Amino acid sequence: MTNLSMLKPGDKARINAIGTKGPLRRRLMDMGVLVGEEIRVEKVAPLGDPIDVKIKSYHLSLRKNEAEEIGVEVIR
Repeated sequence: MTNLSMLKPGDKARINAIGTKGPLRRRLMDMGVLVGEEIRVEKVAPLGDPIDVKIKSYHLSLRKNEAEEIGVEVIR
């Protein structure tokens, strides 16, 4: 399974799983990171952390460990 942290800037994907439980899962869901949503990687910091993404009509900055919990399917 591919996760969000593996994508490069410009890649688009559809979220198919959120692998964490508890407060992090709730926080991601509150920010609109939901199964079925399309997400686009805008920018990755030089050391890979943080990762800037666009979901719906807004931008989010996620830590690499948070992005690793988001399973995605790349859209070509």
